[in-house]
Amino acid sequence: MLAVGLHFTAPRPASLGPPPPPLAALPDLPAWYAPPARPGAGAVLLLHGAWENRRRMLARAEHLQRGGYGVLLLDLPAHGESPGARITFGAREAAGAAAALAWLRDRLPGERVGAIAVSLGGAAALLGPQPLAVDALVLESVYPTIESALHHRLAIRLGDGPAALLAPVFTAVLSPILGVSPTDLRPVERIGAVTAPLLILSGAEDARTPPAEAAALAARARAPLHLLPGAGHVDLERHDPAAYWRIVEPFLTAHLRAR
Repeated sequence: MLAVGLHFTAPRPASLGPPPPPLAALPDLPAWYAPPARPGAGAVLLLHGAWENRRRMLARAEHLQRGGYGVLLLDLPAHGESPGARITFGAREAAGAAAALAWLRDRLPGERVGAIAVSLGGAAALLGPQPLAVDALVLESVYPTIESALHHRLAIRLGDGPAALLAPVFTAVLSPILGVSPTDLRPVERIGAVTAPLLILSGAEDARTPPAEAAALAARARAPLHLLPGAGHVDLERHDPAAYWRIVEPFLTAHLRAR
């Protein structure tokens, strides 16, 4: 159990090379950035999921840039080119997300800034001292509690019965490895503190964060939930880009464009 816990929380470093134009690498953040096309167009912080890096968010960034938005693609701590001792499923990654948002606010004073945050990135948007202080927040495929996240991932491999027995053991093992309590990894208990306009998306075929759990998050936040037919975990935009942007783009336009 300990060896498995160490494996799944080990950093996932990657050398990403130069960004595709017009994105530019930043000297003070493990991130790529492009400014808004014009004043008042808005900007979006893009936060990837576990064991990924900023490259996973390129398709979203390219679409947003075509619409004139500024974008910041970040490597969360212990991912890509961002240092970190352990992956903590949103707990310590929250500080990296907050630092990136502060950088955008400083670079773009007066500009409205949103975030699209996927899975672990969504947890990072919620699990800081306060949720990210953005002007609009899109959460995708976010787990409600670490206990449920572990259970579903084990059940996919072993079945529900073994998962019910092993998930509490894995939870107990993770605490000393990460130095983070399971009570610190419960986005469902933090989502009600979000004050920004909020949109929640999940895959209708997601076995890792099932639709019922996405619905519980949305109910706690009193926010709209969209289930994308046929989509699984963290593949919403890739599964059906047209359907994805029909939901997300009007939401961002409504809340990030200067009036």
